[in-house]
This record gives sequence, C-alpha cells and structure tokens, in this order.
Amino acid sequence: MSTRTVLRGGSVILPTGPVPADVAIEGGEVTQVGVVDALPGDVVIDASGRFVLPGLVDVHSHADGLLGDPDVARALLRQGVTTVIGGQDGVSYAPGDGAYASEYFAAINGPHRTYRGGGVAAYLADTDGTSPLNVGYLVPAGTVRFEVCGRDSAPAGVEDRQRMAALVAEGMDAGALGLSSGLDYVPGIFQDAAEIAALCAPVAQAGGVYVTHMRGGYESNTAAGISEVAEISRRAAEATGSPLKAHISHFHAEADIVLAQLDALEDAGVDATFDAYPYVRGCTLLGMPLLPPEVSMLPKDEAVAVIADPAGRAALREACTTRATQSASLGPDWPDMITLAHLAAPELAWAHGLTLRAAAERAGTSPIDFALDALVASGLECSAVMAVRHPRSSAELARIFAHPAHTGGSDGIFIGAHPHPRAAGTFARYLREYVRELGTWSWAEAVHHLSALPVRRFGLGRRGAVEVGAIADLIIVDPASVADTSTYEDPRTLAVGIDDVFVHGIRVLADGELTGALPGRGLRREPGA
Repeated sequence: MSTRTVLRGGSVILPTGPVPADVAIEGGEVTQVGVVDALPGDVVIDASGRFVLPGLVDVHSHADGLLGDPDVARALLRQGVTTVIGGQDGVSYAPGDGAYASEYFAAINGPHRTYRGGGVAAYLADTDGTSPLNVGYLVPAGTVRFEVCGRDSAPAGVEDRQRMAALVAEGMDAGALGLSSGLDYVPGIFQDAAEIAALCAPVAQAGGVYVTHMRGGYESNTAAGISEVAEISRRAAEATGSPLKAHISHFHAEADIVLAQLDALEDAGVDATFDAYPYVRGCTLLGMPLLPPEVSMLPKDEAVAVIADPAGRAALREACTTRATQSASLGPDWPDMITLAHLAAPELAWAHGLTLRAAAERAGTSPIDFALDALVASGLECSAVMAVRHPRSSAELARIFAHPAHTGGSDGIFIGAHPHPRAAGTFARYLREYVRELGTWSWAEAVHHLSALPVRRFGLGRRGAVEVGAIADLIIVDPASVADTSTYEDPRTLAVGIDDVFVHGIRVLADGELTGALPGRGLRREPGA
C-alpha cells in the first residue's frame, strides 16, 4: 500500500476564495480535502499560511527537449509549473528524426537528448519517467512539411497534402494535443491557409486544438493573421463536419487590437483561446526578422556560405535592413530594439546582453553587418530579445489577461547566456503582479487562467483542480511572497514563494530544491476532457 501524504493547515481555492483545508494524497491522486485525521505512517507537510493549488500549465514552452536538465526543471517548478506544452511554432522534433528542429531551432529548443525518431509516440514515451514535469506535445506543421516536401518553397500539391495530413493523423492517434504552426518561420511561411486547413482536418476530427504563431508579426498586422485563422477554421470545419478549436500563441499587440480581434474570431464562429505572457519584449531567432526566407530555408552550411559571401553581402544587407525596418514589431529603430541573448560562437560571448547597435559599435562595424557576421560565426545559432514599437503598461496587459479565454504561456526559451526573463519568471510574475498587486485576477481566476482552462482546452485529464479523484499535480504557494526575480538584466534568477511541488503525488520540489524524483510523463490527449 502506498504511503499517504497530508498537506496540513493550508487553504484551497474555491470560487468564493481561499478556504482552510487539509489535502491528502495517495496513489498519485487527491483522496481527501477538508479535515484530514492523521493515520500512522502519514507523511505530513506543514502548509500553514499557504495555498494548495493545482499545478500550473505552461501552454507555450520551448523546453521540449530540456525537461531532463535540472536547471530547467528547477526554474519551472519554482514558478509552480508542473506541465508544459511543447511542439510549438510549427517546429519541433517529431515526426522525423529531430534533425531539422535541432538545426533550425538550435537557439530555441536545442537538440533533444534522446529522441532520434519514431514520431509522436516515441517522443512521448521518451519523456515518461525522465523528468520531474509532465509534457504535452503538438504536432508541428512545419516539421511535417519538411518531412514531406523537404526545403521546397512551392505550394504543396494534393498528394503531398494527403501525406502530411496522414502524419498529423498518426500524431493525433499517438496522443498529440493538436497541431502547431509557425507562419513567420520556415517552412511555415510557405504554407498557405489551404495547406494548413488540410493538416487541421485530422485535428478537428480528433477534437484537438490548432495552435498558431500567426503570420505577419502580430502588432499592427494582427487583423490579417486573425483573418487567416478564421479561414483555416472554416475550411477545416467544412472538410470534416467537425468544428476546429483554435488557439493564438503569444498574442502580443495593443490591448484594443487583441480584444477587437478576439471579438472578430467570435463573430466568425471560431472557438478560440490564446496565451499572452506578462512582458512586453519578445524573444526569437536573430535570423527570423532579418534573413529572407529563401536563405533561412537553406541547409545550415549553404545558408552560412550565402551570408558570408562578400559578393552578395551588399544585396543581403539591403534585404535584411528592409525586412527589419518594415517589421510590424521592430521598425526603423531595430538596431536598438534587438538585444543579443545567445550567440553560439565563443568569441562573441562578450556581446551577450548588448543591443545590436552597442555590439556593433564595440566591434567597429554596422549593426546589420554585426548581425550577419554573428550568424556566420555561430552557424545561425543565435537568438535575441526583441523590444516592440509601442511598449505596453502593466495596466494595458491586465486588460488582455482579464479576457476569459486567456491562458498562461511563457514562450520560455532556456538556451543562451542572456535569455529572456520570461523563462524563469512568467508564472510567478502573473501571481505577484496580476493577483496580489493589481488585483486583475482573484486567486480563483488565477487557477482558471493558469490551470483549469488549459487542462480542459488541451485534454490533459483529471488535473486543474484540488478535489477528490484529481491527479495530484499540486503546488503550495505563499500568497504573500510569491514573486518573480528574473529581469532583463539578470534573466536567470529563480522565482520565490513556491517551495513545495508534487507531480503525480510525488514530491519533486522540497523547500525550493529538486528531490531527484522523476514522475513526469508524456501526457496523451484525453478525448472529452
């Protein structure tokens, strides 16, 4: 018989607010909530003055291949995250052998430690018992296209679409939560609405979710991206007779734009949710807003040769400058808005944390030439934190987070010497700023946005609540002290105020430190959840 654990003297969150209650855990489940009488052999943990909450779900994470890294696991658990959803932005390891994602997303996901092929089923199996956290997976549409069409930028033909749809269906059958697209990355930028809709057909039929990094850079271009989401949803529904659930990734734009476009989706009959993180700046590949897609789509060595070629540098310099200047997120001041997060070339380590302009000045060159030279020296493995043209206040972000369809997502990237602080701080920042300080959410609403709604939306089973029969993914939160400590200047410092975390009833974080237990699982979608 398994040992029972009792969380004594804390409070659970009801719609009306915190209510004092003990919580008993046994066999990986919550077995009692209320007054729990002690039994011989119980392991009792003092939760006095703290809240017992369901584990939080990061619906947009780039920790796909990193959950076995103790530093990554600790950073997530200290925020209260017990489940992440990977396979984001249309590029990840499965299907295929993982080589494309390991190369193209080297500065975002990094290479997977063990996965070398076998599809979604193998990816999820590889995660079972290898991490303190759970992971769910989205079939990445760009990787699917690469498996079928390679590096061809031409529209996919009917036969190729059928082959791609079959790969998606195979992934859904293996337990994937849905399909992701990254329509500003390659090869996603070459995938039109008709192609994505064809890939969404098996997703709609399985009750999964279409998750999209929309085309066009968001911000002032948001309406065009939303219109395409509506078109994809309509096409998929017409083809299958099943509605398609949609989800907008990292929805960054002014609050008036975000709220108006969510209304537009509702008016179009689209069942949509979204995630948005509590920071204004973003983070992505350095090459994404600069390099023409036809260069990014080349094999790494060929792309590096093109960028390094002196004969073509003038034309490339002009093309890249034009792309950055015309970007909806960046604009004419782009050299001051891009801060270098990760440059794989050791000789460029001095530039981490500097803007492109500052780094270029130190190197005695122009910002665009520094960027292109860094891409060459690093074999394209470069990322950057990106400011936006129109910074937004916490009050404006609060208007976005108050929308009932909002879910918590960090877009956390753990690769690099100077990453975005969102990887280490997002969920603690939600709780500090938008619950305790601004009161945007009650504690019950925080549970809705950060746990209960993501669990329902993505079919994660009996999670998202502290109730008898629920899977015991639980966190113990000090409501008075929970806070993020990571900043743009010091982005890796850990959150505080969440020191004890359970996954499947096993204590994985005790007094703020990893216990060494690895009960995390690859979560297979549970239909009807």
